[in-house]
Amino acid sequence: MIAQTSMKSPASKSTAPALTAKGLTVTELTATWLTAKNAVADPQSLGRKSAKAQAKVREKDQTKEQANFSLAKELGGIELLAASYHQQNFSRHCHEGYTVGVIETGAQRFYRTGSDHTAPQHSIILVNADEVHNGRSATDFGWSYRAMYPLPQQFARVHDELGGKSGDAPYFPEPVVHDKPLAELLRLTFDTLSSSDNALLRESLIYTSLARLMSRHGASRPVEKSLRPTAQLALVKQFLDDMPAADVSLDALAKLAGLSPFYLIKQFQRQYGLPPHAYQIQGRIRLAKQMIRQGSKLLEVALACGFHDQSHLNRHFKRAMGVTPGQYAREVEASRSIG
Repeated sequence: MIAQTSMKSPASKSTAPALTAKGLTVTELTATWLTAKNAVADPQSLGRKSAKAQAKVREKDQTKEQANFSLAKELGGIELLAASYHQQNFSRHCHEGYTVGVIETGAQRFYRTGSDHTAPQHSIILVNADEVHNGRSATDFGWSYRAMYPLPQQFARVHDELGGKSGDAPYFPEPVVHDKPLAELLRLTFDTLSSSDNALLRESLIYTSLARLMSRHGASRPVEKSLRPTAQLALVKQFLDDMPAADVSLDALAKLAGLSPFYLIKQFQRQYGLPPHAYQIQGRIRLAKQMIRQGSKLLEVALACGFHDQSHLNRHFKRAMGVTPGQYAREVEASRSIG
């Protein structure tokens, strides 16, 4: 017998999809070609899609920006902040109080005392009062932390009660310290201040935390003779401190100091860590905080403090404080109702 061989007519159609050299079906290849053709016909289409994708990423990142400001009533009022940031980039600024913070997740990179420092998870950040610093993420995933901002007079009060020299406030030479027991104590303090109304427990933990911080990491402030301010620079600083809302020009400040404008900028920044204009902004933010505590409306605060409008105040306030003026005002009001 002769074996029968099954052969298909050239006109017969196969049920299997035809494949191209690259392994794509004809249908897939056609769809790909049409997509490319449309993109060439409308070259902005891909750009629009890319922009939309980037906008979605930014929107997603914004949801990671969370900051909860609160005000503890102990020692006359201590500012507290619990924050989680991804894109937040703090401008160079200073606080009237110290910064004492614990890194919960990620890592923070910040400038202090002339150079940049990195604070990893579980470390403690220390910034002295009126010390210029900034802050941003040191990782691709952001960072979270909790912090308190005790004033020099609050530290001095605890120091006095420990038998120290009257009126002395500490100086912390190290921007980042690795002290696990102290970090755990600070976490306990933050947890208690956010969840407990027990006055004795709250005050005991604050006093213990500040006292231990001073005893373990405090020192005397170094005296740097070469950086003592001249009378001219001190006069300009006093003017900006006393009249932060004044619309003063650089030429006017230079004439007040008897210096050239360029020399004034250079020497003022060398002495105080910020150029005159940036220093003025910090004074305006402090004045804004004071007016908000007094119950002033935000638009009134913005104009009275020398800002162009409320959005101008919002931008600078958030870059320095990590929260908006509205968030700050709501917490101040909430602390009044609790008190």
